[in-house]
Amino acid sequence: MFSLSRRVNAQDTSAEPTPDLQLEIAHLLLIDVVGYSKLLVNEQIEVLQTLNQIVRATECFRAAEASDKLIRVPTGDGMALLFFRSPEEPVRCALEISRALRGHAQFQVRMGVHCGPVNRVTDVNDKTNIAGSGINIAQRVLDCGDAGHILLSAHIAEDLVHYRHWQPYLHDIGQCEVKHGLRLHLFNLYKDNLGNRQIPEKLKGRQKRRRQEAKWARPYSAPGWPKVVLTVALLVLTIAVVISSLMFFHRASPRKTISSAPEPTGSVAVPIPAKSIAVLPFENFSDEKENAYFADGIQDEILTDLARVADLKVISRTSVMQYKNAAMRNLREIAQELGVAHVLEGSVQRTGNRVRVNAQLIDARTDTHLWAEIYDRDLADVFAIQSEIAKKIADQLQAKLSPAEKAAIEKASTTDLMAWDLYERAKALWSDVSDNLHAREKLPQAANLLNEAVARDPRFLVGWCLLSRVHDAIYWYGFDRTSARLDLAKAAAETALRLQPDAGEAHLALAVYYYQGFLDYARARSELAIARATLPNNADVFVYTGFIDRREGHWEEATRNLERALELDPRNFFTLQQLAIYTYIPQRRYADAVRTYDRALTIVSGDPLTRIYRAEVALDWRADIEPYQTTLAALIAENPSAAPDVDHPDYALCERTAAAATRLLVNYPRDGVSIGYGVNCPHAYWEGVIARWQGDSAKAQAAFTSARNEVAKTVEKQPEFIGAISLLGMIDAGLGRKEQALQEGRRACELLPISKDAIAGAAFAVNLAQIYAWTGEKDLSIEQIAAVERVPNELSYGRLKLHPYWDPLRGDPRFEKIVTSLAPK
Repeated sequence: MFSLSRRVNAQDTSAEPTPDLQLEIAHLLLIDVVGYSKLLVNEQIEVLQTLNQIVRATECFRAAEASDKLIRVPTGDGMALLFFRSPEEPVRCALEISRALRGHAQFQVRMGVHCGPVNRVTDVNDKTNIAGSGINIAQRVLDCGDAGHILLSAHIAEDLVHYRHWQPYLHDIGQCEVKHGLRLHLFNLYKDNLGNRQIPEKLKGRQKRRRQEAKWARPYSAPGWPKVVLTVALLVLTIAVVISSLMFFHRASPRKTISSAPEPTGSVAVPIPAKSIAVLPFENFSDEKENAYFADGIQDEILTDLARVADLKVISRTSVMQYKNAAMRNLREIAQELGVAHVLEGSVQRTGNRVRVNAQLIDARTDTHLWAEIYDRDLADVFAIQSEIAKKIADQLQAKLSPAEKAAIEKASTTDLMAWDLYERAKALWSDVSDNLHAREKLPQAANLLNEAVARDPRFLVGWCLLSRVHDAIYWYGFDRTSARLDLAKAAAETALRLQPDAGEAHLALAVYYYQGFLDYARARSELAIARATLPNNADVFVYTGFIDRREGHWEEATRNLERALELDPRNFFTLQQLAIYTYIPQRRYADAVRTYDRALTIVSGDPLTRIYRAEVALDWRADIEPYQTTLAALIAENPSAAPDVDHPDYALCERTAAAATRLLVNYPRDGVSIGYGVNCPHAYWEGVIARWQGDSAKAQAAFTSARNEVAKTVEKQPEFIGAISLLGMIDAGLGRKEQALQEGRRACELLPISKDAIAGAAFAVNLAQIYAWTGEKDLSIEQIAAVERVPNELSYGRLKLHPYWDPLRGDPRFEKIVTSLAPK
């Protein structure tokens, strides 16, 4: 049944402004035949025909073409292939092509791979063609290679180097000068005699001077300085840093001693980019403690400004805020935990109409203070201070800022201090709504604060964007699943777009609206692609891309995107839970789920939900109920008020004892819980399930009747509410209303089949199997279960073996065969 036990957000559980050019992020593979122009015309035709056959025969090409996620563009002496699902696609395709070409010694190719924005355009023949910086850079990557080379831009190599199956084969070869004096940072891919191990001719001169140490950078870097000038500049910079540090320590002695942390062991080392930073929470030194939101706001604005810079890796707010109340910060340990080389910390003191901001940048690898400054100014100047600090940090890290990034940093989100304070208070509420029980209370409060903020400053763009997402969440959780609520979400996002059509936050808000409001994956993906161009460090962009991948059944891509989100937001509990509960568990990747929960417990030791989820894995995996019972008893003994959060009905019923059933009904909230796809599951539903299992027909009838009255009202108000329709079908099955139950269960599956939603669709298919079982349609139930088990889903070995739902099927050899097939090997 769809998440009737889970209390984690299951998301992952009109006329809008249309830009002149629709940007998409493509993963590009460019191929050309070396020496093509020297061939005879007949030879050119034969070579291209052979190359086309080889390319079309690759598995990556066929898979992308079958899913309609491929664009092919001929280039005269080769072709360009544009993939849209994963950065691995063009790289795997290149290796497949290289392997196939071993048997064709009559010609050679070179290949270039890049990831970047492109536009689809119609050429003079009314055919789809491609323009944009993405394909321009990919062409320049290709031009740097020789015969046999597979060259990757650093931009796409960054996405692959963190995976052990790619890391050994990516070789940093430095920078290659291309048109207009620009330099591309390149990686050479070769493995198992595929590719070309030699340094490209264009790079051999630079290779002799290149330091052996790999330095991560974005594709373009500024032209190199003459050696003498560089030496003098470094000397001046060193002296300046020493003087600056001495001045800082004379003016403000350090608040803490920074100690070293041991290097982590037992895992594959992942390179930490030199241009990486975590902006830690600023301390509030104000006399009035309510100014804590003010201090958080300054830190948050600096973080947001830096996160716009594509040349930096910046850790997201959720992860850094966990260090807010740390009594003693070991900066080296923090940097290692977050995967960064630098940290920024500081303090804020607000007194009357004055504000003092103290900031210091530290290289956590060496405990070296790189920069420090104290700003003592009028309160109205606080927004300028934030921008100045962000620009200083970017300069210190030698980050290349585009004109658009520089302009974004210099532009204040608002100049109204009260609106800003309201926004920060709403943001604090928003950060704690991943649990349904808390979301019901906090989301409306956040909406009220944001309405006040945008009323004070109607041009407060990020205020409108967050307001849109809050309305989306209220709809998604099922607290107000009406078109009026979605209209509010859309209106807020469109207001933001009118204020700034290219704002990444606005496009992200619109992507969430299309995803949560309509499961419109195509439009959501399009908006996410635009958002990613200006929000390169926004973990939510990768999270929602992963959610869409997962619902479309692209499980590997979903896993990669969620893991990428965790690189930018490594201490995000919600994303870790999404990986474990809704990504690994449905795929029966139980060991990965356990490791993910263990990682979460290193972040917040003793977290009750994580502990109970980890214990539930043993039941799903091995039908072992004991870890769940032991952990649940310990959690309730430690904190009785946690019982409603941790006593999950589906697992409690797998205990198959009267005591567990009684405990469940005591712990389950009387007003129900919003579960799978936003529907509220009444307390009476579980009363009916337990009574039915215990053979008390009269009590089951009364309980299911009560539950039906509540859910039927929801369906009457919202006839297309799929989660409510499916739940109503299960209730009607319990009441013996066979025809209605079958109609409702099938209707839910028709409205949202697995092909449209691999998570909810599979869950509604499981619900239909339960309806068949309860209405005496044993054959249909077993057939349904067999079909569901062919795709990832939550119907595990343990639940099939122990849950009372499936008692009507026990003893049937066909059912028992399915159960046995799922048993751990």
